Parts: sequence; structure tokens; C-alpha cells
Amino acid sequence: MGSGIAQVCATAGFHTVLYDMNNDILEKAKSSVQKNLGMLLEKSKVTEKEKDDALDRINFVSDQKQCVADLIIEAIVENMEAKTLLFNQLSNINDSKTIYATNTSSLSISEIASKVPHPQRVAGMHFFNPAPLMKLVEVVRCEKTSVDVLESIVAVTNRLGKIPVVCKDSPGFIVNRVARPFYIESLRLIEEGQADFATIDRLLEASGFKMGPFKLMDLIGNDVNYAVSESVYKQLNMPERLKPSGIQKQKVEDGELGKKTRRGYYQY
Repeated sequence: MGSGIAQVCATAGFHTVLYDMNNDILEKAKSSVQKNLGMLLEKSKVTEKEKDDALDRINFVSDQKQCVADLIIEAIVENMEAKTLLFNQLSNINDSKTIYATNTSSLSISEIASKVPHPQRVAGMHFFNPAPLMKLVEVVRCEKTSVDVLESIVAVTNRLGKIPVVCKDSPGFIVNRVARPFYIESLRLIEEGQADFATIDRLLEASGFKMGPFKLMDLIGNDVNYAVSESVYKQLNMPERLKPSGIQKQKVEDGELGKKTRRGYYQY
């Protein structure tokens, strides 16, 4: 997700810093961006110059001290402590006017803002996977988010060629709140022995969905998807209809996270 967002920003003309503390992941991100831009070139979606210019605009760094920007988009693990720690670290090296946007799928923006300096400069900027292709970006405001920060994020989102949808901070925001039954009811059918993964995927794709729930969970990552289900479930006071599935929990515990581990509900 982080490399996809960086690619989108660079392609739109922004000078971009892509930071990861793990050099192996950083190299993987660089290869992913190069591959994606190469595919766009083959499809005549970008010119050779546009491809090269986009790559030139991305600075791949593993030194956190180089993470200085007007807008920081965090796309790390779906964990409150990790996200707030990162924002606090970055606030020590950035200007007081820097905007902090979190790509969280479901964590409370208000809680993140309350734990970092300049809470009025914190908002959600939730992209969807894969970021270069998906048009929607949920722009999430909490009570402390200032009007100018919200307007700036909307303006940037438009410049990225995306469609910003402004919403209030709430469990799962809009899309992941709506999507929980799509995943959880499908998993319930598996638990009840009503069908298998492939059959449910085929049925929903035949009904008009571009991707069935199990293919989509493998694309997103079962760790991320399960974390979102847990977050929404707890924030809504644990309604039985939204209880996360033990099947997905086991997948996460077994390291079968989907495409990124080459095994999830399917093998890759």
C-alpha cells in the first residue's frame, strides 16, 4: 500500500519520500513501483518521460531523519501504538505546519490525534488497494481536525486524480463498515459447511462483484482484514453479527496472509 501511494503521488508531480526502516522491504517497494510504471508504459498510459520523471521524484530512504515533508501519509501496520509512535517521532523533525494523514482502515482518528502534537493537523486519508488503480479515498475528519487541513487533503486527493469522500471519524468509516458483512457472512457460510471458498467467490463475482470475498481478503492481506474486523467489532460494542471469524484468525496465526505470503485462502 505504501509503495502504491508513493507511486500515485510521484506520478501526480509531487516530490515524494518513501520511508521504511527495513531495507529489504524498501527494495521490494522500489521494484514494485518500477514494475507498475513499466506496465503503464506498455499500455500507453504514461510516456517514457513521465515514467522516468515519476521514478526520479521518489526518494527511497531508510533513515527516518529524511522524512521531512508538508504532508506525511502513514501506511504502516494496523496498530494504534505503532502509528502514534511514528507520528510522535516524525513531529520531532518536521515543521509545526506539517499535516499527518493516516491510511488506517478502521482505527480511531480521534484517538491517534489525541496522542500526538498538533492534533488539529491529523486526519485520515484512506486509500484502497491497489492504490494506483482504485479511485476512492476516504478523507476522515475528527473533531480536532482543522478546516484548512481538511481542505488541503481534499485538494491533494483531487490532484492525485482520486475521488475524495469526506466522512466523520467512526468505526470502519464508510467502506469498511459496509464491507464487514461481505467478508464475515462469507466466512460464516464456510464455518457452516455450506460451500467452499471458490464457490462463494464465483457466486458473488457472477452477481456483479469484481472480486469475491476470499480473493479480496487474500489481496488485502488476512492480517489487515482481520485487524479491521476486530477493530470495528470492538468499537461497535461487539455485536454478534460482526464477530470476527475463527477461520481468518487461524489463517493469521499460521502466517497464511494471502498473496504477500503466497498462501491464504488460495495458493499463489
